[in-house]
Amino acid sequence: MTNRGIVAAGAALVGGVPVAAWGLMGQQNYAGLPASELDYAFQPWDIGDGVAAVAGGLGLVLAVAGAVVLVRSSLRGALDGRWWGVLGPLVALGLMAGVGWRILTAGGIGANIGAGLLIIFGTPIAAGLLLWSLAWAFWLVTQRHGPDGGVELGGVASHGA
Repeated sequence: MTNRGIVAAGAALVGGVPVAAWGLMGQQNYAGLPASELDYAFQPWDIGDGVAAVAGGLGLVLAVAGAVVLVRSSLRGALDGRWWGVLGPLVALGLMAGVGWRILTAGGIGANIGAGLLIIFGTPIAAGLLLWSLAWAFWLVTQRHGPDGGVELGGVASHGA
């Protein structure tokens, strides 16, 4: 598989997960009142439940297809297994984003405690996942290779690390 195909599969996986989580989870409004009488921390998008479910299904198909291509590429050696250290946190971040948006836009009576907790605890976790992925990707892209394909570590090649 070409590098473009691997990058496209990674983008499909990372981009499909938040759409799948958001679309398949559905709006989380309080069931006792109509939506016009509920309080919102953030207004939800004006998208029908059916359209959101279809988008979530398409996101799930895209994410699964991307994951299958990446796993096959990894097993065949076309994808260096160390890139899963970048993809894994990005997938977790996408899942947090999709579910988190549904929590932030949930209609309820009075304060949305879940939204406050998500902002307080979810933001540093999301920032950590993103920084980890960026740092790991930067390290993978900028490392120097030794003469036998290993990585040079302070002038000593790691012989395949």
